[in-house]
Amino acid sequence: MKLYSLHTIASIAAGQIIQHQDIEKAVEYLCTDSRKILYPESSLFFALKTERADGHAYIKSCYDKGVRYFIISENIELKNYPEAGFILVDNTLNALQELAAHHRSTLNSQPPTSNPQPPTLNPKPSTLNPQPTVIGITGSNGKTIVKEWLYQLLQEDERIVRSPKSYNSQIGVPLSVWEMSEAHTLGIFEAGISQKGEMENLAAIIQPTIGIFTYLGDAHKEGFSSEQEKVQEKCKLFDTAHTIIYPSESLGKYIKKANEKKYISWGKDETDDLKVLHETIIQQETILQVQWKNKIITLHIPFTDKASVHNALTCCCVCLHLGMREEILATRIQQLEPVGLRLEIKKGIQGCTLLNDAYTSDLNSLEIALHLLLQQTGNKCIIISDFILPENDKENTYQSIAGLIHQAKIERVITIGKDSEKFLQPILSKNISTLHFGNTDALIQQIQQLHFFNEAILIKGARKFELERLLPYLEQQVHETLLEINLSAIARNLQLIRSKLKRNTKIMAVVKAFSYGSGSYEIARLMAFHRVDYLAVAFADEGVALRKAGIELPILVMNADIHAMDALTNWQLEPEIYSFSFLQSFSKHLEKEGLHNYPVHIKIDTGMHRLGFMEHEWQDLALKFKEHQLLTIKSVMSHLVASEDPTTDSFTFLQGAKFERACDIIQRSCHYSFIRHLNNTSGILRHPSLQYEMVRLGIGLYGVGSADQDGMEPAIRFVSSIAQIKDVAAGETVGYNRQGLLQRRSKIAIVRVGYADGFPRNLSNGKGWMVIRGQKAPVIGAVCMDMTMLDVTDILDVSEGDAVEIFGHHISVSTLAKQADTIPYEILTGISQRVKRVYFEE
Repeated sequence: MKLYSLHTIASIAAGQIIQHQDIEKAVEYLCTDSRKILYPESSLFFALKTERADGHAYIKSCYDKGVRYFIISENIELKNYPEAGFILVDNTLNALQELAAHHRSTLNSQPPTSNPQPPTLNPKPSTLNPQPTVIGITGSNGKTIVKEWLYQLLQEDERIVRSPKSYNSQIGVPLSVWEMSEAHTLGIFEAGISQKGEMENLAAIIQPTIGIFTYLGDAHKEGFSSEQEKVQEKCKLFDTAHTIIYPSESLGKYIKKANEKKYISWGKDETDDLKVLHETIIQQETILQVQWKNKIITLHIPFTDKASVHNALTCCCVCLHLGMREEILATRIQQLEPVGLRLEIKKGIQGCTLLNDAYTSDLNSLEIALHLLLQQTGNKCIIISDFILPENDKENTYQSIAGLIHQAKIERVITIGKDSEKFLQPILSKNISTLHFGNTDALIQQIQQLHFFNEAILIKGARKFELERLLPYLEQQVHETLLEINLSAIARNLQLIRSKLKRNTKIMAVVKAFSYGSGSYEIARLMAFHRVDYLAVAFADEGVALRKAGIELPILVMNADIHAMDALTNWQLEPEIYSFSFLQSFSKHLEKEGLHNYPVHIKIDTGMHRLGFMEHEWQDLALKFKEHQLLTIKSVMSHLVASEDPTTDSFTFLQGAKFERACDIIQRSCHYSFIRHLNNTSGILRHPSLQYEMVRLGIGLYGVGSADQDGMEPAIRFVSSIAQIKDVAAGETVGYNRQGLLQRRSKIAIVRVGYADGFPRNLSNGKGWMVIRGQKAPVIGAVCMDMTMLDVTDILDVSEGDAVEIFGHHISVSTLAKQADTIPYEILTGISQRVKRVYFEE
């Protein structure tokens, strides 16, 4: 990896060094997120300014972690950071991009030629390739899949660097390209844009020699005047490319060919370079006959959906262009694995937390998994198999793996495979507890003797080691019905809400009632990671549980009572004050404990007529705080009655006016500022004028009720499985009280979920339905405590063990709630604790 001094970076970024200490120390890592720093001593932090955050606010956090080099765009108090070096620039994002573009240009990529030749696979291992091939991928969909499948297909032949996850933005691209070094023979980078004028910067950074256009779809179409303009803007990525690969069906009419470039298309036209002659779907694979340079190739693609087949054909074009032999391609394409877009978090045995990433083996995904591991409580353990690597790359890669393990402060490392024993075990610190097993079976045989207890365990490795077989031994064995929580979707919903707020508006995340059934501390930890300002719970014991789980954010308790006062003050929980009697009781408690200026939150009743001070009480309430030394008002709050309903908007605005009047009365008495918050999720989306200084975000985090109309996405899926299938004759009945009378001979599936799990009993006998293999299966008979029977007569190929969706992708929580004559809140909070929660990141 090429290293840069502070002076060199300042010159490249057109910046001025305004303070330095050890300026000769080299910079190796770039970071823009203070939460994701693994190598502080050799990292350079860019204080980026975005619509919602200013990186300058996190300089102290980075400095405390050991970071000593910073690029800033505004003056700061240098005396607070005596050991740090600072470069002052006009724009920190531009500086990041200029540095990455300069780094890319030093790697001597191949210039375009009038007669471009494909690069050669399998470079000699004894030499470094001075002219690496760089692939730039753009398109509306499929960029990440194509990138990851190219990695699977080419990893045996090339030393590859690629974008981690879907790092394809103005920030993600420079961070990805920075990882490329002289040791790599192939770079694969994504570039995504949402409007005109964005691609030029990314093209200057990636400088691809081969360009891929995956697919033209509707994503971000609002940022362009036409499809032609959208294609033209995306194709700016290919200015330096000598070869462009694309599907002719969707892009042929838009691509304007230039004489100095080579164009490779796939499709069914006679002019396509890779021509699809015949397509057959048999069971779970697609068999294609294709023609390439007058040769007929048969490809068995292990997927049947159209998008996967298209992405695989794009990859075939790239591999054939790079010189891969047809028989090798046919073998490898048949071994394609689904891209591991999920990193699951599950409850383990003996208080452990399991992070399952048992499907990928590369440094990028390891670093991502370790960031998630660091967010978990308890001692850290990693079970890691050999990585699939070229022989000449093994020593350096395992050195990097060891470095990541040390930086993540992992206490226990369990390795599997010959390479990890040879290259990894000897270089791990003596302070780390290590064990080695030759294969996964050997570990399973001794797993009961390893005594896992209160650990966060990352399971990480190559697919061929089948590390997923460890899960039944380490996972908490509970009910087979699952509630899947997509942490990435929750994070995206949070960011979408943030985009609708004023810059300085704070967010209180409501995690009461077990985070609407999704798990309290897991969601609270996610909220802390994404820097919300407050958490809210209903009762003090919920707040205590979060504190015990290591949550340090301020926590508001909405329904505190006199019996919870010790818990409130012992665990630094902030109560909602809603009545004079509770105000008096809590004040006496604080006086007895010798506490002063304790933060509290005042609840105003503006029309809900639940908890809170009524209008005739506001003046007396304000006088109570005129000289109050025991309490400090942290916020004043109220609750909207029907912010989601357009027909009640006049009442909503009346509530807003009352709330402002109450706040004004209190403000005049207490002589200090406090936070005001009124808006809930629907209020945020529909009434931006009522944002004030903070908003409360609850069920909207999960995309419930707003997914279709406001761009938020469902984040929770409730699934079970079929325990048994039986044929039952016409005239027979199914279930208790003979409610399910069969009018025909029927196939009945018994599903492992009942009303004790949270599936409402009033959905019995045809009122409700579930989804199997994408098709509706109506409930037949009465819903039982632990089981529900479904009529699957009209569903083909249904089998015992098949997955059953109760709500999720095919049926929303809102739809299920409507069928059950209730609301989504009741459905979510009614899901039993015996239902296993599975958390995953994409």
